[in-house]
Amino acid sequence: MPEERRRELLAAAAEVFAVQGYDATTVRQIADAVGMLAGSLYYHFDSKESMLDEILSTFLEELWDGYDAVLAASLGPRETIEALVTESFREIDRHRAAVAIYQKEARHLAAHQPRFGYLADSQRKFERAWLGTLERGVADGGFRADLDIRLTYRFVRDTVWVAASWYRPGARHRPEEIARQYLSMVLDGIALRN
Repeated sequence: MPEERRRELLAAAAEVFAVQGYDATTVRQIADAVGMLAGSLYYHFDSKESMLDEILSTFLEELWDGYDAVLAASLGPRETIEALVTESFREIDRHRAAVAIYQKEARHLAAHQPRFGYLADSQRKFERAWLGTLERGVADGGFRADLDIRLTYRFVRDTVWVAASWYRPGARHRPEEIARQYLSMVLDGIALRN
């Protein structure tokens, strides 16, 4: 199958999963979204589970390519937070539906389907990256000493990723612009004032 058609099918499936939820989505609904017979999807994918797996694994591979580059850059804590937030918005721009699915479904999928165990691994890696950066910022005096690191992490994580529920690629604001606005709000609240 041409790669472009495969991407089209996965993009349609991601939109349907994001709106309806994985369990509530039928293969027929995905097929209807791309104008094909339900049985024809099985020519391209062996199950809706394999479609979901490819959607989520592709999103996470790209997310971690960007995050790993940021973390390897040896930036200061503030710059690392800025770069991670910016990279997160770029991923929302590229994979909005996958981000929405990940937010709604990851915990359940990881707990109930061994195939999706990598989702829990990614979540732990994600948490370590953010918590470690926040801890470095407190330790070096760039962030307030009284920060509750875990609460700050949850606030920033949720504030950024919930944008997938309203953000639309190609809309008025580019991902980098939204990241700058979010960072201005967040860092003015956690950065030390001179």
